[in-house]
Amino acid sequence: MDVSPDPSAPEPLDRRAELSEFLRTRRARLQPQDVGLPEFGRARRVPGLRREELAQLAGVSVAYYTRLEQGNGRNVSAEVLDAIARALRLSDAEHAHLTHMAKPAQHKKKRRPARVQRVRTGLLHLLDSLDGIPAYVSGARSDILAWNPMAAAVFGDWGALPPEERNWARLVFLSPAYRDLFVEWDSKASDMVSYLRLYAGCHPDDPQLSALVGELSVKNDEFRRLWATHNVKEKGHGIKRIRHPLVGDMALSYETLHLPDDEEQCLVVYHADSESAQALRLLASWGADAVRADVGGA
Repeated sequence: MDVSPDPSAPEPLDRRAELSEFLRTRRARLQPQDVGLPEFGRARRVPGLRREELAQLAGVSVAYYTRLEQGNGRNVSAEVLDAIARALRLSDAEHAHLTHMAKPAQHKKKRRPARVQRVRTGLLHLLDSLDGIPAYVSGARSDILAWNPMAAAVFGDWGALPPEERNWARLVFLSPAYRDLFVEWDSKASDMVSYLRLYAGCHPDDPQLSALVGELSVKNDEFRRLWATHNVKEKGHGIKRIRHPLVGDMALSYETLHLPDDEEQCLVVYHADSESAQALRLLASWGADAVRADVGGA
């Protein structure tokens, strides 16, 4: 049966506009001296490298690069994209993002219902076996799909939230409790937007992503500002400083393990040094009482 498109569904992200803005913002952050070019005395009307300077560095014509920066990346070769990535000093994540955005637009297909994200039973058992260690599984758009009791004790009772609200970006930008929970909230917020940007490069037609970005842009000025920077980043490893209402400050290291059978899902596991480990043990000893503190209540 032919299903007509839903007129109320959010518009997908414009791949051409995304490519154009990404290249422009990457070029704007570089100065001639950063890439070994001479600095002439003529005043610059815009920050960063000029298009002709970037084209020179990449070994392409100015007209060709201009077309690409205007979003006309159709049939661009991998070799040219590699040269532009080197000229722009892109990170691996940025290089991958550029490659995704520069792909030719696919023929329009009928919009399919969003795929239900499911966590394998074996992975759920693994989460439960990580006794005393906060761990969770995140999926597309940084949705929170599954977690163990220690993750709930540290980050809040996600089970009390409707499924559509179990999303890291929504919680970080719309829940005051999370602004208090993360000592370095600005860093967490920047990371979250960078992860969403990277996902958007691979899935610009995701209607749930468009709806999420639209909602957060309307409701939070900081999200709107960060989204406009076009920064991208792959979630990896690091340290998060937590200010927990029950046990105080903790420094928790995390590792992100990408799942081989689902590129959109990853397992995130936290661990701590001796001082913070004691705080985790205290939370574990309280069991459900720690979860009822509702750290992450929206």
